[in-house]
Amino acid sequence: MIPACFSQPNTVSSHNNTSNHQIPQNLITCIYQCHFCSSPTYLTLTWSKTPFSHSLTIYATDSFSITISLNPSTFSFFKSRPSSKSIYLTHHCQRIKLYWDFTRAEFTRNSAKPDSGFYVAISCNTKLEFFLGDLHDELTWRSGLAMTRQLCEPTLLSRREHVFGRRNYVSWAQFLGTKHEIGIECSRGVLKVEVDGEIRLVVKRLAWKFRGTEKIYVGGIKVEFFWDVFNWVNNISTSNSNNNNSGTNGIGHGVFVFQVGDGRVWPEMVGPEKRLMRKSLSVSSSSGAIGDMVVTVTVMFKCIAMG
Repeated sequence: MIPACFSQPNTVSSHNNTSNHQIPQNLITCIYQCHFCSSPTYLTLTWSKTPFSHSLTIYATDSFSITISLNPSTFSFFKSRPSSKSIYLTHHCQRIKLYWDFTRAEFTRNSAKPDSGFYVAISCNTKLEFFLGDLHDELTWRSGLAMTRQLCEPTLLSRREHVFGRRNYVSWAQFLGTKHEIGIECSRGVLKVEVDGEIRLVVKRLAWKFRGTEKIYVGGIKVEFFWDVFNWVNNISTSNSNNNNSGTNGIGHGVFVFQVGDGRVWPEMVGPEKRLMRKSLSVSSSSGAIGDMVVTVTVMFKCIAMG
C-alpha cells in the first residue's frame, strides 16, 4: 500500500518552511506469511520515519512485539549497530532469536523502509526461519546461521504505506513478483494514477466521485483499484466554509488500494501500526494546512491458505 499527502495547489502552507516537513513522515507496514517453529504465522513489519525518529516494529499476533531503533534521533551521531535479541514464545514454548543490521542501509525518496544494505532475520532452535534483506553473508558471519534451500522467501500478503504532507506520490510496488513504479496525484478535484510513467486512470469531479473502483491492467495482470477520498473532500469543504476561523486545519485522510486476486479490501490497522498512525496524525494535525492529505495506499495480493 502506498499513501501520500496532498495540499491544494493554490493554498499557501505555513509549514512548508518548518523543519518538521523537511523530512516527510512515512509509515510502511508489510504483512508476511511464514513459519516459526513449524507453526504458520503472520508476521507484521512496520517501518516508521518521522523528523525525530526512525524505527522498525516486528509484530506477531499473540506471540511477540519488538521495536528496533534504526536511527534514534536526528540529533544523534550514532546509527544503530548490528544486534540480536532472544524472545521466549510462551504459546509455542520455544525460544526464537532476532538478528538485524541497518548500518549500511540505503533508502530512496525518504522511505522508511530500506531498499538494500540490510538484513532482518529470525531463527528458532538455531534454524533460520525468516530472512529479509540482501546481506546473507554478513548474517552468516555474525551469527553462524546459513541460508538453506529449504528457506523460502517470505510471502508478502500486503503492503500499506502512509505518507504525510504531499499532493504527489511515487513509489515502487510488486505485482506477482514484478516491480512497477506507481504514481498518484490528487489536485484540483482530479485523481490521476500512473504505472511505469503511463497514466492508467483519471477520475474527475472527485467532489462527486469521492469513492469508487476501477480495473486497470499492469503487465497483463488485472488489478482492482479502489479509492476513497470522502474524508479529504469533506474536510476541505468544511474548512473553507469556516474560513479557517474555527481552528480546524484541513487535514484529511484518503485511502487507495491496489488489489491482485481475491482478498479483503480495506485491511484494518492493528497493533503497533495503529498506535504509530494515531501518533503521526496527531503531529500532522498540529501543523497541517487546509487541503493536506494523509493518503493510505495498499497493495494486496491473493491470500494463500496457511498450512
